[in-house]
This record gives sequence, structure tokens and C-alpha cells, in this order.
Amino acid sequence: MSDGDGNPQVALDASGKRAQSILVVDDDPIIARLLEIELISAGYEVGLASSGEQALEVAQAKRPDLILLDVLMPGMDGFEVARRLRSDPRTLPVSIIMLTATGLSANRLEGLNAGADDYIVKPFDTPELLARVKGVLRRAREVRSQSPLTGLPGYVRIEEEIERRIAAKADFAVLYADLDNFKAFNEFYGFDRGDEVLRHTAQMLKEIAEDSAGSEAFIGHVGGDDFVLVTTIDLGPPVADLIIEKFDSAAPGFYLEEDRERGFIEVENRRGDMQRYPIVSVSIGIASSERRDFTHYAEVVAVAAEMKEFTKRTPGSVWAADRRTN
Repeated sequence: MSDGDGNPQVALDASGKRAQSILVVDDDPIIARLLEIELISAGYEVGLASSGEQALEVAQAKRPDLILLDVLMPGMDGFEVARRLRSDPRTLPVSIIMLTATGLSANRLEGLNAGADDYIVKPFDTPELLARVKGVLRRAREVRSQSPLTGLPGYVRIEEEIERRIAAKADFAVLYADLDNFKAFNEFYGFDRGDEVLRHTAQMLKEIAEDSAGSEAFIGHVGGDDFVLVTTIDLGPPVADLIIEKFDSAAPGFYLEEDRERGFIEVENRRGDMQRYPIVSVSIGIASSERRDFTHYAEVVAVAAEMKEFTKRTPGSVWAADRRTN
């Protein structure tokens, strides 16, 4: 049950451990209250938000394990909330189940592209809802410790590694790599082919790390098309150069010959218009301890993610390193 400000009430599961937390986001107070009652009865810690803006505030402050997110809300809709959650390093690991009154395939696809882990159409029965919640949370636990797709360490291990280096006052550089135009590639060629690209990228990063930094390097798969490589300060830029060189060399081979020669694919955008998407590339943001004294892994990831977003303003594969002081 929430405390009136959207904050989850602390609950314990049957073993006495802290219960997993769920944030219910719905502008209909009756539906929100019913969901709250059912989830608390199932042993979850529950918070409420009645708008997209409030959902982002609570999610950033409390970081629930899962968000049940209504699509149709006044102001900021559920799709935009999901996109913002996925673009913020603080909320990137949070699982999302979208709730909607329409089962149109286009809406389901948009929800999944926005970052949702699952999609439930209203009205739904309680056993189905609880089964979906349990399944998404179980998969999230597995992914956070290790990515089942790439075999790389997941978000939890990435956090532990960065925290370890901060505590040891070691010098380090964190490279946050993101594949550009990958969602369009997935939609055009299908998820199986997209998974091949992610596995290839993971293997490439492992080989680069081993060859250039050996035991000093750490590779993790945040999720989706986001990867993290941790190395020493001096190796950050040359490793970023090597990643770009090898990825750009391999990227055209992911496409069929006619698309490769044309240099782009065409995919329908949110407005229903056909849009051209170039060959996939990689954007890399680098945060290091060279000029900053970090105290928490979230600070490091936030800076690296900020630099990564900066590189996305430039077409093609690019890296940028943070040179600011504290």
C-alpha cells in the first residue's frame, strides 16, 4: 500500500525478506486501487502514481522492481513514460508491463519498442496479471545477474564492479556503448537477426577487452543494445577507437546485399510514414576518474550515458569523453 505520496509501503515476503516493489501508474483511481489491493495480497510492496510526470519522479527516487504502466493518460502517455524510463540510467533496469484498453498490434509493437517487457490488454483477470508480473520479475532477476542472450554479466554485476573500483580508489574509465538504428533493424529483419547482432557485438567487445586490457577490463550487457566496458583511464579512448573500427567493419554484413548497397532500410515510424534508417552504428560515452571523484556507481553511469547521448547528435559511430571536473 502507498503512503499517500506514491511511495511504496515496505513489506516483507513469506521468508522475511524485503518484498519486491511495484509502482502502479493509472489515472483512474478505482483501477489503481483494485490493482494495489490485489498486488499487496500477493505479497508485493506497492506504490501509486496518477500521471506520467509523477511516475517518473517516483521511479527515479524509489527505483521499483516493476512498473504497471497505463498507456492512455492525459498529458504524458505511457509510451513516452517508458521511453524516458529507458533513457535514464537510474531507471533503465526497472521492468515495465504496459496496460491498455486496445489490443491493436501496432500499439503492442509501439509499447515494446518504447521499452516495455510485457503488454496486458484490459480487462484482464487477476490470475493472468499476477502470472505476468511474476514472470517478468523472474526474468529481470536472471538478466540483472547475467544476460541470457550474450552470457555477459548483467546490471547487478556492472554496478558491483564500478562500486568496487570506486571503493578501491582505482583509476577507471567506463565506456557506455549503444547501437544506433538498432530498433529499426529489429523491426525490419526480425528479433532473431537482431539477437545475432547483439551476440556478435558482445563477442567483439570481449575480444577487444582481452586483447587490449586483459584482466583489467570488465564487460557487461546492460540490456537491449546497451553495453558497458570498464577499463583503465589511459585505455578508454584507444579501446573506443577499436570498438568503432571493428563494429563499422562488421555492420554492413548484418544486412542483405540490396540493403547494404543502398545504405539504408525503410521502416514505418510512429506517424505511419516510411522513414529511412542508415546502417547500424555505435555511440560511446566515456566517464572516467581522471578529473572526477565519484562516490556512487549511478554518478558514473549517468555521466557516461550523458556523453553517449551527446554522441548521438552526430551521424555514424562516434565516441566522446567527459573532461569536466567535479
